[in-house]
Amino acid sequence: MRVDEVLAAWRGGLIVSCQAAAGSPVDRPEIIAALAATSELNGAVGVRIDGPANIRAVRAAARVPILGIEKTNLDGSDVYITPTFESARRVAVSGADVIALDGTSRPRPGSESLAAIISRIKAELGQSVMADVSAFDEGVRAAEEFGADLVSTTLSGYTHVTAGIEKPDFWLVERLASRLSVPVVCEGRLRTPNDVRRAFRCGAFSVVVGAAITGVDWLVRHFKAATPSVEDCEGIRPAVTTKQD
Repeated sequence: MRVDEVLAAWRGGLIVSCQAAAGSPVDRPEIIAALAATSELNGAVGVRIDGPANIRAVRAAARVPILGIEKTNLDGSDVYITPTFESARRVAVSGADVIALDGTSRPRPGSESLAAIISRIKAELGQSVMADVSAFDEGVRAAEEFGADLVSTTLSGYTHVTAGIEKPDFWLVERLASRLSVPVVCEGRLRTPNDVRRAFRCGAFSVVVGAAITGVDWLVRHFKAATPSVEDCEGIRPAVTTKQD
């Protein structure tokens, strides 16, 4: 799918991140594909998918554009979202429409540079690129110097320079949208429909929501944390209610 077709589909819409933690019973290509198809059925304009096997399964099950990544932990680097050109190549040949990769300034495995990877993706794979950034200067560099087609706030709060950010980084969305000519995607800790509305008011081109929709492991832990412990239950007495006519 051409980049103009992808952007036309994604403008003003919801992209659902269909991922699962390694080792989770949900971490199976057929389940990820079912989540993607369900997201499409209910109005999502795209899906964010991790790993070649999952991308291939989703490609067969859904028609919306796929934002593909490959999470890989390699020695000597904190970069794990599509960290190398080879990981980007695997994402591309699996059927992704856009490749997302770490767009921060952190050192990459094998001393590869972000600029070189983006250049090779475009020249050798003919793919569009979204840079997942954590800070304003990273987004500007990725778009204006290295040629990223989209910039996302995915990594805000997940690098040492942004540690402590625990809510959606609406300020970063607003600053990037005011500066860049490429689309800015809001991703990261969007938990409610009101978060989504605010992201668009700040200038987001589209939004990516993951855990709040498809993160079964996170959701169960989140609700489990609100239940009382066994010890607490011993002191709980049922509330007395009066029947209303």
